[in-house]
Amino acid sequence: MADGRTPADEDGYLGPVPVGPAPAVRPFLVTAGRVAGTASGRPMPVETQVVATAGGLEALDRLSFEQHDIVAACRRPQSIAEIAARLRLHLNVVRVLAEDLRAAGQLTVHVPRADVTHDASVLRRVIDGLRAIPDSRGVLRDTD
Repeated sequence: MADGRTPADEDGYLGPVPVGPAPAVRPFLVTAGRVAGTASGRPMPVETQVVATAGGLEALDRLSFEQHDIVAACRRPQSIAEIAARLRLHLNVVRVLAEDLRAAGQLTVHVPRADVTHDASVLRRVIDGLRAIPDSRGVLRDTD
C-alpha cells in the first residue's frame, strides 16, 4: 500500500509476514525511555496473549504508528513475541506499548498461568517468532 502497510484480508488479519523493514527509530524513543515492567515490576511474559478491544479498533486513527500497528495486528489473539516478530519491533518496546494500550482499554491482556503445563508446539512458535526478530544490524538469528 502507499502508506507502507501490508494489505489485510477481509477480517483485517495481516498474516504471518512482517509488515516492513526494521524501524530506524531507536527503541528508547518509541517508549520515551521507559522499560518493560508492570505494576508488579516484572515484564509481561513473551507468551502473553493480547487482543484488541472494540474501543482499540475504533481508536486506530488516533494512535501512534507503533500503537496502531500493534492494535491492528491484534484483531486476532497474538502473543507478545508474535507481535514483535511480525512488526519487527524490539520485544521490550512491544511489552511497554502493550501495557500502555491495556491501561487505555485498547487491548485485553491474557497472561498465562505459571502453574499450567505448556504445549511444546506453542513454545516452538514462540521460539521461532523470537528468531524472526532481527538484531540491531537487521540480521536474523541463526536457526537450530
